Amino acid sequence: MIPRLRAALADYCLLLGKGYADGSALKLVGDHFGLIQRQRMAVMRCACSDAQAAQRAARRVEVARAAGGEVDIDGYNLLITLEAALSGGVLLAGRDGCLRDLASIHGTYRRVAETLPAIQLAGAYLSELGPARVRWLLDSPVSNSGRLKTLLRQTAEEHGWPWTVELAQSPDGVLARSQALVATTDSAVLDRCGRWMPLAGAIVRQRIPSAWIIDLSAG
Repeated sequence: MIPRLRAALADYCLLLGKGYADGSALKLVGDHFGLIQRQRMAVMRCACSDAQAAQRAARRVEVARAAGGEVDIDGYNLLITLEAALSGGVLLAGRDGCLRDLASIHGTYRRVAETLPAIQLAGAYLSELGPARVRWLLDSPVSNSGRLKTLLRQTAEEHGWPWTVELAQSPDGVLARSQALVATTDSAVLDRCGRWMPLAGAIVRQRIPSAWIIDLSAG
């Protein structure tokens, strides 16, 4: 299915560039290629128009530039991607160079076996980058965000990491307005924020060599 998914992605991105609505374009392409729901989700998460790709590339900053600066992290976005990588779940390389998982939160987050290892992996990597301040943002409407906030703060205190953790009604809006270097792969944030870095992709590619990555943007 990978060649078919790549062709579907190319067509979908072309339609986005012509101004088609996301939903109608995805249905048109999905029906044409006979894609099931999960495959349509994969195409959607990898897609962006040429203009979006160019704009995101212009604001992209390599992770090494985080040294000495301030970093704002899209908490669930980063954590769930790392959990998926550690558990052997599929990760998708999109047209904008970001790695994305196929997981989704429907109002509730549940801690899994990979949660603490994912936090520790992110912490160790960030510690090497050396930002002066790291702020994690979590969605307050999502159940168990308070527990995750506590786990993140406790883990940071144990290791001496300069973290703060905040619950926000809409982290996307906070991140879009942030003056810090933003760590996210959320398309809605990438199209609105100032500077961003591909933190999840850097951690996965450099620290999780067993990660299952499929590049639908190739070919």
